[in-house]
Amino acid sequence: MKKITRRDFLKLSTNSLVMLSGILGIGGLIRYLCYPFDPTPPTEFDIGPATQYPVDSRTIVHYIPAIVIHDEKGIRAISLACSHLGCAIEERNFGFECPCHSSRYDLDGVVLKGPATDSLRKFRVEKSEDGNLHVFTA
Repeated sequence: MKKITRRDFLKLSTNSLVMLSGILGIGGLIRYLCYPFDPTPPTEFDIGPATQYPVDSRTIVHYIPAIVIHDEKGIRAISLACSHLGCAIEERNFGFECPCHSSRYDLDGVVLKGPATDSLRKFRVEKSEDGNLHVFTA
């Protein structure tokens, strides 16, 4: 039986590790290429029955992200994505504030302080035949 030298052992170990990392890399590449990617995000969201939104309420819907406002003007929705760079804005006592660059908006989404120059996007809200509200983001 042939004795394995230190050099042979290191060469075998190195080749085995290189082969293993190559197999794992190819496996990751295959998983990436086979990922079921849907390039178009949804533009319509069912947010439930109108009774969930009583008059004088402000309800944040995180999965849109938007705030649904029901007041004397009716039911409307405002985007919670900053018009500057798209950061998720947070509700404050004066309205909304972007934690990324400190843009401020009033309760109706109008810019109070920059760097944002545009108001928050307003989404269309419609009531369907089944009584549920639908928010349209496009």
